[in-house]
Amino acid sequence: MPLPGEIYRHDRFYQNKQGEWEAKYFVVLAFTPGQDVIHRTLTSRRNGRPEAPPCYHGDPYPGYYLGVPGAPLTLPTWVDLRAMDDYDSDDFDADVVNGTLQLIMNLPLPALCAVLACAANAEDTTRQQNQALLNQKAQLACP
Repeated sequence: MPLPGEIYRHDRFYQNKQGEWEAKYFVVLAFTPGQDVIHRTLTSRRNGRPEAPPCYHGDPYPGYYLGVPGAPLTLPTWVDLRAMDDYDSDDFDADVVNGTLQLIMNLPLPALCAVLACAANAEDTTRQQNQALLNQKAQLACP
């Protein structure tokens, strides 16, 4: 079972136009009542996302600016706050075992707390995700 703040590389996240699998990074934020993983992808594409303020809920793309997290994420990086289906916990565990998912780093607690607060209030966050994110923030004793 992952922990909030862990960043994973998913080797088969989506298929490109040629039908080849592409990798994507994401951060684990919290868990649903059924223990599915609430996560958001990371992106280095600015696409109108500002660096300041780091929490941005506007158009065209909402995001949270992390800065440069460190190798292998060596470019300015945002947490994409658009809608994301929760990751089934059994599938997550299986993908770790089969090597599709690799843990690469952990967000520092202050950054995780800020991302949780920002993601909880994002327009595409469901009510259930909102509650789970706020509960996780409280469990971590975030300010």
